[in-house]
Amino acid sequence: MSMTTNPSSTVDEESFTVRRTIRIEAPLEKVWQAVTQPEHISRWFGRTELTGAGVGAAGTITFEGYGAVPLRVEAIDEPNSVSYRWGNDDASGAPPEQLDEERATVFTFTLEPLDDGTQLTVVETGFERTSAPLDNLRDHGRGWVEELDKLVALLEGAS
Repeated sequence: MSMTTNPSSTVDEESFTVRRTIRIEAPLEKVWQAVTQPEHISRWFGRTELTGAGVGAAGTITFEGYGAVPLRVEAIDEPNSVSYRWGNDDASGAPPEQLDEERATVFTFTLEPLDDGTQLTVVETGFERTSAPLDNLRDHGRGWVEELDKLVALLEGAS
């Protein structure tokens, strides 16, 4: 069985938005766990540690070779959507130590059941407020391809 092949991200330089919609051959409940539970997010994205649960839960997501990025849960509509706010590079290119509201971006996962699995859409906004808007926008556009492909491989490999 080969992994589902999904289209790339769409990068909108006018609205400073990245969007990607993928299909995963896994039930909605499994995809929901994979995008909301720190121990599951850690298996495909970055090592995620949150204090508390639900809206307002805060912590970090750590990427090897980069560092710990501040992260906070902004909204939850289980099992349809979840939004996270996370820190973007300060001018030095390092992750900020605190979540800077002025410069953070927000990404939202939206899930929809399909006959043979789940459709997952990620939308990330707010790049116009970051230190290098177009660079960050394009960088995250590529990042969502790489990271979400890992999610598909994890869930389709495990099912």
